[in-house]
Amino acid sequence: MAITKVWVEDECTICGVCEDLCPEVFSMGEETTTIMEGADFEANDDCIREAADNCPVEIIKFEVED
Repeated sequence: MAITKVWVEDECTICGVCEDLCPEVFSMGEETTTIMEGADFEANDDCIREAADNCPVEIIKFEVED
């Protein structure tokens, strides 16, 4: 099932793991990590899931197509 939505919850510690694993989707800011505008979730499915699995505070979330 394809990922259709990705978000980072408020408790982001800006550790950089997600950006290191999936720079096509995640971008670190000064206060939180954001999702790159126009990011291709389908093409980056594997690295999105890897970033979510490796997030030390478990705040990367995604939805999949039914």
